[in-house]
Amino acid sequence: MAHQFEHTITVLPEHLDNQNHVNNVIYLQFMQDIAIEHWASVVPAAMEAEIVWVVKRHEVDYHAPALLGDELLVKTYTGALSTVAWDRHCEIVRVRDGKKIISSKSAWICLDRKTGRPRRIDDAIKAVFD
Repeated sequence: MAHQFEHTITVLPEHLDNQNHVNNVIYLQFMQDIAIEHWASVVPAAMEAEIVWVVKRHEVDYHAPALLGDELLVKTYTGALSTVAWDRHCEIVRVRDGKKIISSKSAWICLDRKTGRPRRIDDAIKAVFD
């Protein structure tokens, strides 16, 4: 497994839907936030000035609901890559009982920050997550 990055989140009232579970859209926000935090924690400043990542696709499996006050461990790591896309995996687990809440795989596209066009994932970019 590639370098893993994680943090914890406590479920707040604003995270809930009308069934008092964490809303599906909120999980997507958690996934996006941790991906951005992971990149920011390892990328050199010069590279960050040149590259931006955008999501092409999310695949999310929902295993159990999360409720108000639950502490969630959000984990992410990178997976397979192609010329311009890199898979990112995410898992959210409830801390108190280790119950898996969601698992996901997202395809992120590397873009040149200036042109907004896809950029080849070269060895320098790959090395950021080694």
